[in-house]
Amino acid sequence: MNAETDPVLPTVSVTPIDELNPNERALVGAALAATATAYAPYSRFHVGATLLFADGSRHSGANFENVSYGLSLCAETVAIASASSAGRLHEIVAIAIAAVGELEAAVTGDFIAPCGRCRQVLAEAVTICGHDIEVLMLSRDGQRVRKTTARALLPLAFGL
Repeated sequence: MNAETDPVLPTVSVTPIDELNPNERALVGAALAATATAYAPYSRFHVGATLLFADGSRHSGANFENVSYGLSLCAETVAIASASSAGRLHEIVAIAIAAVGELEAAVTGDFIAPCGRCRQVLAEAVTICGHDIEVLMLSRDGQRVRKTTARALLPLAFGL
């Protein structure tokens, strides 16, 4: 595999999308497809997140905005809350995140990464799962995936 390693976080790698295994590619593709169901009339920044469960099944969520931005729901939170409602939090093994559109309010960088609140929500899921969760973040150009873990994204999370 021709992945470059991030010098800041050794657990992070960047991999061309065509070098992902078929399951990873399908997970990232499902997250990208989930962006089509986002409700984002204010930012026009459509985010999708897809969870992979231990049995190989997947569940997606998309961001749901509110005119009062603080009440908006991120795609990761929607997916994880839905998994919780279904009693499946302990089964999560990975999450993929993708976005379509431009976020005018902030520079998002090359990869679509979870916000701070979502990182803490993922940390709570790690506690419930009893194992770390792999995180796959699609690049803005759709050509690369940055892979890390929930614990690497928020190493000093509350409760861990």
